[in-house]
Amino acid sequence: MAEDRPQIYLITPPAFDAEEFAPRLAGVLDAHEVACIRLALASRDEFEIGRAADALREVAHARDVALVIETHLGLVERHGLDGVHFTDGPRQIRAARKELGQEAIVGSFCGASRHDGMSSGEAGADYVCFGPVGETSLGTGPRAERDLFEWWSEVIEVPVVAEGALTEALIADFAPVTDWFALGEEIWREDDPAAALGRYVKAMG
Repeated sequence: MAEDRPQIYLITPPAFDAEEFAPRLAGVLDAHEVACIRLALASRDEFEIGRAADALREVAHARDVALVIETHLGLVERHGLDGVHFTDGPRQIRAARKELGQEAIVGSFCGASRHDGMSSGEAGADYVCFGPVGETSLGTGPRAERDLFEWWSEVIEVPVVAEGALTEALIADFAPVTDWFALGEEIWREDDPAAALGRYVKAMG
């Protein structure tokens, strides 16, 4: 049964001190199997982002975990990262694939848009994220409902990721119809993020 479980995809907080966050991340990776990490800083400071990328790359690659960066395509090769994640659907996928090559990871967040998801897959995305799955006051987009994931899993071969305002109940409900769960603030806001992630993993059944 465990082999059929969705994989875990971690999203960093939007702001953190690299020296403080790196050991927290290491603790989570040592406690649980994680497929990928997304560096998702809100900062526009290239030095700050680069410093964080270098610190997290050391932690991730020492444990054979892939590290992708949100939006900043130009920093992928400079900092030895594994790929890029875009938040605007399919628009930049082809250009990123051309620049980074076939081995790099290129991912796409598509809100609740079936069309954007399909376009991203056709453009060469390695995975497509839909969300938010849960109730959130952030953003204005519609929730990504279970039937979207169910349809995708039956029809499309590109892996699908569920993210946004996840709860243990939602994880239990969506586990049969998604390939990965992307968890960020759900665990980082806790004093013990590794224990928090453990509860979500257990909820998969």
